[in-house]
Amino acid sequence: MKSSETSERLVHVPLGDRAYDILIGPGLIGRAGGEISTRIKGRKAAIVTDENVANHYLEALIDSLEADGIDATSLILPAGEKTKSFEHLTRVCDALLEARIERNDTVIALGGGVIGDLAGFAAGIVRRGVRFVQMPTSLLSQVDSSVGGKTGINTRHGKNLIGVFNQPDLVLADTDVLQTLSDREFRAGYAEVAKYGLIDKPDFFVWLERNWRDVFAGGAARIEAIATSCQAKAEVVVADERETGRRALLNLGHTFGHALEAATEYDSSRLVHGEGVAIGMVLAHQFSARLNLASPDDAERVETHLKTVGLPTRLSDIPGELPPPEVLMRAIAQDKKVTGGKLTFILTRGVGQSFVANDVPCSEVVTFLEEKHPQ
Repeated sequence: MKSSETSERLVHVPLGDRAYDILIGPGLIGRAGGEISTRIKGRKAAIVTDENVANHYLEALIDSLEADGIDATSLILPAGEKTKSFEHLTRVCDALLEARIERNDTVIALGGGVIGDLAGFAAGIVRRGVRFVQMPTSLLSQVDSSVGGKTGINTRHGKNLIGVFNQPDLVLADTDVLQTLSDREFRAGYAEVAKYGLIDKPDFFVWLERNWRDVFAGGAARIEAIATSCQAKAEVVVADERETGRRALLNLGHTFGHALEAATEYDSSRLVHGEGVAIGMVLAHQFSARLNLASPDDAERVETHLKTVGLPTRLSDIPGELPPPEVLMRAIAQDKKVTGGKLTFILTRGVGQSFVANDVPCSEVVTFLEEKHPQ
């Protein structure tokens, strides 16, 4: 696999009358008004963002929209996973109605996965659906949550349990904004990039093992990694939009990861989503090896790569105490449907050979967690 020397990439998501483009490259915030106005008729837009992102990019986005004749309002929310709540969903919906956003107008999610999930959910239910543009500002949201139409909020019962499928009309992934991410945030997003190689693109994982430093440095390799990730997700979404089969593969590492996020009460000082996914992917490969589905060497290879780039890979890497294995198991059971004491899990037969397993015994998972738990 070779890096592209072009400064911008386009990935098309062919979903019939709900098809949309993903533009990836530098300078897209400054061009947002033109890109949106050529695709959406409405002349009003409501920007939903958070305090951190607003300080850097909100003014430039408003200027771009207004330069193309789009009247823009904005709502600035607190940063962090806890914003994905009923309280803030109500706040967003009220703001959209107060701004008189109509069905042909646009809701713009300017932020990471939290803002994209929350604003996309609101856009899907206000007036039974208004136009929606994703402008992801983290690596994680550029390669994962902004693509595919999954939106929602968290509850005390677990992560993303309330929401709707709502495909965006456009995704603008401005790679310039990634320069302001902390090292930790970028690494967390990289976990989702690596995931696509581990699902069914072993050549991409090999490319990442060789080129991850260039991806971290920026430029053509970074754009190539993001575009490859978006293309991989788009292919899965088109084949299984509402996650009745193959799309579940995108949850590799997420069953364990979501349980760990719930166990740490979504405290970002302890664990952020991409870190939970990194640990979860290692656990998924180790669990597969324990079930004699894959070689322990594959699990070690995955752990080595993720650890090399600076990601946590073990339960003991999470600061503070974790609840006991049986409590983690309850979170896993809530995240994934249990039928007759058996779970649906994403397991693997090796790097790039993930599959959906519908009959994983809960007892096996509990025993595995007991072995891995840093008691």
